[in-house]
Amino acid sequence: MDVELNVTLLTLGGFAELHKYRYLYFVIIFTLYILILCFNSTIVFLIWTHENLHEPMYIFIAALLINSVLYSMIIYPKLLSDVLSEKQMISYPLCLFQSLSYYTSVGSDFLLLAAMAYDRYVSICKPLQYPFIMNRITIYVCLILAWLIPAFETSVMGVLYSNVKLCSFTLTGIFCNNSLYKLQCVPSVAISIYGVVMLINIAFLPLLFILFTYIRILRISYHCCREVRKKAVKTCLPHLLVLINFSCFIFFDIIIVRLDSDLSKTLRLTLTFQSILFHPLLNPIIYGLKMNEIFKHIKILLSSLITLVLLPYYQMYGI
Repeated sequence: MDVELNVTLLTLGGFAELHKYRYLYFVIIFTLYILILCFNSTIVFLIWTHENLHEPMYIFIAALLINSVLYSMIIYPKLLSDVLSEKQMISYPLCLFQSLSYYTSVGSDFLLLAAMAYDRYVSICKPLQYPFIMNRITIYVCLILAWLIPAFETSVMGVLYSNVKLCSFTLTGIFCNNSLYKLQCVPSVAISIYGVVMLINIAFLPLLFILFTYIRILRISYHCCREVRKKAVKTCLPHLLVLINFSCFIFFDIIIVRLDSDLSKTLRLTLTFQSILFHPLLNPIIYGLKMNEIFKHIKILLSSLITLVLLPYYQMYGI
């Protein structure tokens, strides 16, 4: 279906404000995009290059942050192009690809968070069996399933959407998400049912599993010594913060579409901004500050960079 969609970028003042301040918007969005790429890539690089970080927990963190990079690459380049363009347009196939890639990333994040919760459960509740349960095969299987299952399910959704008849050709927002649902002439029952099934499979069930594992961890830690409780809090808190942030991000994404007509423009812009910025930017910050081993390597890296920058001045002035 080769049709062009008009994209109305969501700004407080509408197109006039966007046109007037488009270079300012471009600089701000581009800066945020670079920060997201740098923060996530730095931690992935540290995990990749340091052997003491080659553990299941850190490998899953690296996979989650790689997802954040891919997620940003799905949204930001097109958004930057739209900000500088006189008229914002996107083809329906490209919009569909952006939407499906976006939800593949979302589903993958939920499954990776579930794998991380299981890793913490085995580590704290079954420490003697941990090396045998969380071996390389288990890690590879978790990673492969976390990426393949959402990709397969969103591909089916793509086939369903490719056959719908469109009566509206205007999208209001800053990227293609499930607002595609509003473009149909007649809402598809098959798409609605499959969408619910997909939401249950890649979001609701992993979320229930995560909650179950953390409840088990809390119950077992409560009856253990202080050291075990301290370890449980130290290793689980960053994952819980990421989970809460991510769950709010998905909840807001659903609200934006389902209650679109009932939301003020300011609130819609706030919720949309949260979905494209907070999730990919907060994850590396949370893991970088809360995971001691990662934080140590970040300090060493920053010290090395500062020394490298200041070294010419030291040599010049003989300090």
